Amino acid sequence: MAGAKNHDYHLVEPDPWPLIGAFSALALFGGLVMWFHDNRYGPIVAGIGLASVLFTMYNWWRNTVIEAHEGYHTPVVQLHLRYGMILFIASEVMFFLAWFWAFFDSSLFPSAVDAVGGVWPPKGIEVLTPWGFPLLNTLILLCSGTTVTYAHHSLIHGDRHGLKLGLWLTILLGLTFTSIQAWEYAHAPFAFKGNIYGATFFMATGFHGFHVIVGTIFLTVCLIRSYKGDFTPRQHFGFEAAAWYWHFVDVVWLFLFTSIYVWGGWGAPHAG
Repeated sequence: MAGAKNHDYHLVEPDPWPLIGAFSALALFGGLVMWFHDNRYGPIVAGIGLASVLFTMYNWWRNTVIEAHEGYHTPVVQLHLRYGMILFIASEVMFFLAWFWAFFDSSLFPSAVDAVGGVWPPKGIEVLTPWGFPLLNTLILLCSGTTVTYAHHSLIHGDRHGLKLGLWLTILLGLTFTSIQAWEYAHAPFAFKGNIYGATFFMATGFHGFHVIVGTIFLTVCLIRSYKGDFTPRQHFGFEAAAWYWHFVDVVWLFLFTSIYVWGGWGAPHAG
């Protein structure tokens, strides 16, 4: 029969969201640039762009969920979705590598950077003790990795209650981590600007905190879908992608804790 499908791939129907998403991103970026240059229309354009980006994300991913329910996500399609998620996480690894590079470039060779003054941390900087809230947040994220794994294990074995419980616990732990880090930022003894230590600290840990928020939203969507009856032991890539992303966030934090909080502040006076 002419036009009959004789392969396992999914050829998507024409969709307006890539084009809408491109112009939305343009509006968001352009609005931010206008805002940074004190243009009074900048916040308005950026707000419209952000709302449009979120609207595009919702509808685009909604279409992907519908495609899965209609049976288009064959084993071959699911495999390629996994490849895509792996490549996305790899790109995120390189993103964080840039911030680690900036931190170690200044801390390992303080005499080569005039702003550092030959010693690390720079003189006059009080650092946060790693054995207080940073250590607590480390334990929280490690526990959250356990609970999301429990949720995944429950899903594979058909335990819907365990899936929901594991997701609830992971989301609550993620919100707790974010709250503690917000308190830590509010009471940090150093500022973002004015010294290289504060700049690298806030950029690295701040972007990690943003990823925790994104991961929490990701898992919240999975929780909502689990209540709607989505995900089966054999087909649950949406949840699997969220779990991979969460484990990636956990691993990045372990590197941040050991390198920036513990090693990076070694020998410096701690804030009271």
